[in-house]
Amino acid sequence: MAEKFTRWDPVDHLKTDEDMALYLDACLNEDPGDGSLIRAALNDIARAHGMSQLARDTGLTREGLYKALSGSGNPEFSTVLKVIKALNIKLQAAPASTTNRPKASRRKSARELSTA
Repeated sequence: MAEKFTRWDPVDHLKTDEDMALYLDACLNEDPGDGSLIRAALNDIARAHGMSQLARDTGLTREGLYKALSGSGNPEFSTVLKVIKALNIKLQAAPASTTNRPKASRRKSARELSTA
């Protein structure tokens, strides 16, 4: 009896908004620096969400989304932001590492200075 294999597709596992946000977050952390993993994650999330609906929500064409988020695509940052916003995902910035970094000195308020 021959074994039958199917191709694993992350779209099959992206059922909730939280799943999609966590997947994108993991890809942001693991991206090699060229954006390829982020673009692939956005493509997967867009397909799970529904490319036609996403096209309507972003004001872009469905074909344009497929092209921008494909492996050979090179989407503009504004396109990436439109897609992320339409997917109802929020990006947040945080320091990459807290080790070996001097603490930022807090500026004293006028009240603190006057009582010193």
